[in-house]
Amino acid sequence: MTFSIVARCARTGQFGLAVASSSPAVASRCAFARAGVGAVATQNITDPTLGPRGLDLLERGASAGECVAILTRSRLAAYRQLSVIDVTGDTDVWSGAQTLGIHGSAKGHNVACAGNLLAVADVPVAMREAFAGGDAGQELGQRLLEAMQAGLAAGGEAGPIRSAGLLVVDAHAWPLTDLRVDWDERPIDRLQALWSLWVPQARDYTLRAIDPATSPSYGVPGDE
Repeated sequence: MTFSIVARCARTGQFGLAVASSSPAVASRCAFARAGVGAVATQNITDPTLGPRGLDLLERGASAGECVAILTRSRLAAYRQLSVIDVTGDTDVWSGAQTLGIHGSAKGHNVACAGNLLAVADVPVAMREAFAGGDAGQELGQRLLEAMQAGLAAGGEAGPIRSAGLLVVDAHAWPLTDLRVDWDERPIDRLQALWSLWVPQARDYTLRAIDPATSPSYGVPGDE
């Protein structure tokens, strides 16, 4: 039903997450990240409360492993799948006994991937390797999208995916990037197109928030 990646950019300190699913609006339930703290993907039979709870644990100083250990103490943990990355780039993953279908996970420093109802179990490994072997000078969002494409090329889900999302946090309380395709025939391709549209102007919106007097115009009629 879902495959995802959480990652940290060693160059910028940004955290990010990308996710895709056969279900609609996957990113609204599964993608959570906080600047200077980390990222949490919660999926399978999803409990969206695990994202904010995990970020709160990380912000209080828990490692990725400690975060996963605490979040999976619940009797319902068997139904959950988690990927967590902390401020140091350490990662941990969890797939409960009730994780759906063919499932798998793969982790390394600065990256962790997981999926369920997959075509093949090695999809997360392909995603991790694509991220780890990618161009570290690229924007984190692009690296995450390339990892998602690698997961799709490795088999992706057992059935067609319909929604996808990309979340990147940088230095502020709001996301640098929060893009979602909630229902489409080719959601990852659509997400790539949205990213290409967004990335040239992403930092302009941050500048408008922190220093509007020096920020650029919007380039729309009436804004001169």
